[in-house]
Amino acid sequence: MMSDQDNANSGDPSRGENPSEVELRPAGLQAEEGTLEDRVIKAMESCFDPEIPVNIYELGLVYRVDISGSKVDVEMTLTSPACPVAGTLPGELEQKIAAAEGVEDCSVGVVWDPPWTKDRMTEGARLQLGMF
Repeated sequence: MMSDQDNANSGDPSRGENPSEVELRPAGLQAEEGTLEDRVIKAMESCFDPEIPVNIYELGLVYRVDISGSKVDVEMTLTSPACPVAGTLPGELEQKIAAAEGVEDCSVGVVWDPPWTKDRMTEGARLQLGMF
């Protein structure tokens, strides 16, 4: 898991954290260049909703990323359950992450709770979309 406080891929057991309980850090933050985490983030940044000219990572659609060895598990949402790409976007993201160097297995699941809001977007994404 990625958190605000560290670049580690999992929680800190010394603080009683379980990797599945650590929150994803805000969209738009980057990992150390060249790491598996960096390659996974770049794969997510290459994935776009065709109706919105901002990548899904900066839109804040990715809720959780868990990297364990070479296995990557992602939970994402969509802007709406009626999103026209609901059936294809998660699979596209899964393929892009699976193609990243160092990834041997990837799964992407869609969650609806909490519902997505524009507050999850990076400042740059809001500026690009004119949502001040």
